[in-house]
Amino acid sequence: MSRFWNSRTRGLSPYVPGEQPQQSAYIKLNTNENPYPPSPAALDAIKRAADERLRLYPDPACREFREAVAERWRVKPEQVFAGNGSDEVLAFAFAAFFETEAGAAPRRIPPVLFPDITYSFYPVYARLWGIPCECPRVRDDFSIDHTDFLTPCGGVVFPNPNAPTGAALPREHVLAIARYHAEQNAVVIVDEAYAAFAAPRLSVIDRIAEHPNLLAVHTLSKSASLAGLRLGFAVGSEELIEGLCRVRDSFNSYPVDRIALAGGAAAVRDAAYYEETTRKIIATRDRVSAALVEKGYTVTPSSANFLFIRHPALSGAEFFTRLREAGILTRHFNTGRIADFIRVSIGSDADMDAFLTACAKEMV
Repeated sequence: MSRFWNSRTRGLSPYVPGEQPQQSAYIKLNTNENPYPPSPAALDAIKRAADERLRLYPDPACREFREAVAERWRVKPEQVFAGNGSDEVLAFAFAAFFETEAGAAPRRIPPVLFPDITYSFYPVYARLWGIPCECPRVRDDFSIDHTDFLTPCGGVVFPNPNAPTGAALPREHVLAIARYHAEQNAVVIVDEAYAAFAAPRLSVIDRIAEHPNLLAVHTLSKSASLAGLRLGFAVGSEELIEGLCRVRDSFNSYPVDRIALAGGAAAVRDAAYYEETTRKIIATRDRVSAALVEKGYTVTPSSANFLFIRHPALSGAEFFTRLREAGILTRHFNTGRIADFIRVSIGSDADMDAFLTACAKEMV
């Protein structure tokens, strides 16, 4: 603790990202990165953008990128917000739509709801902004009971598919939550970072027009292979997008750089390329899942680009450590009901074969 920190800083428990090794000695299956390269069209656009124009500020309205998203998902550009990764978009959304204890009149602030097992950045945002929250318990199979979120509150946020479990909530349940909270004037944020890897379709972007309180948040880090570029977006009603813009412009009017905007727009427009890589990842995921179950592992049914796995004999910490010693990085969340599980990103077929070989050795 520093004597120079204020009380808010002292009270924070920051998010801890997955390990990013600076050497290539490991097979890296810990941060849900895409094993395939970005679209050639995206790389070409990035190269063209890296010219003398970098002396100029980027377009604060992110028009080209927003227009590409609008065209791809058949919405209006005014219904699209762009940010420096989906994490920034989510942080702005917490600030824009969820009431804070400090900014309210002296009364009880209704809590924001998110699952007790979910993306661990949500409680960090809540603490940062001073937003009260409650966390309905997911079922024993890690699925979300949508009826737990049909109750008056200050808003709802959850990933679909959920993280780190990969469990998916059917679209009709998501829309039921949105309909219920529309009557409460509460915003429902669906973090669709992994929705591209789900079948049947999970994204609710095509239903935004019917649900003015529904915000779908996406990232180009996963399905678009652009984790190193830092670009995300949200799609929602124009009034929600205006709220996000108000927060952004009170913080940083230029959050997305020229290179990211150019590469992102090209990636969004190259749907055919990414549909093919996504199909490959889904096929690999399903193959590896079946192989693990056959070996005696517990694997949560996944609609994402990762698997949530429990060893039949080892603790999660022991399994994580043995894989690391074998040169394979995975993610372990040493907490509560998920302490005996590890999360494994879907890598290339060669990487996943090496992972399965290591898992087979751990069963001997």
